[in-house]
Amino acid sequence: MKKVTLYVMAALVLLSFMPTPLRAVTENTSTSTPLNRPVESPEAEALLNRLAEIDAIDKSELSPTEKKELRKEVRSIKKELREIGNGVYLSVGAIIIIVLLLILLL
Repeated sequence: MKKVTLYVMAALVLLSFMPTPLRAVTENTSTSTPLNRPVESPEAEALLNRLAEIDAIDKSELSPTEKKELRKEVRSIKKELREIGNGVYLSVGAIIIIVLLLILLL
């Protein structure tokens, strides 16, 4: 009797997770975006050049206070670049919640 209930429960679990058939899309749409998009403004280009200069500096010869100043400058430059980009940034947690909501609703 225990084996029968085990088989019935296993069958119900397997049938409950059966994938639904999806409609085939005939269009060939690309959802990827280029990683190196062109710089929209000269200010952004100047900031990117400054980041490249900071990256090229040999930081092993700098004092701790100079390293700290460089880190602060890099953070401020990245903040300015985000403001210039006017992009929408989503955290991983927000993406997971959105995906779960879409799965539940659809």
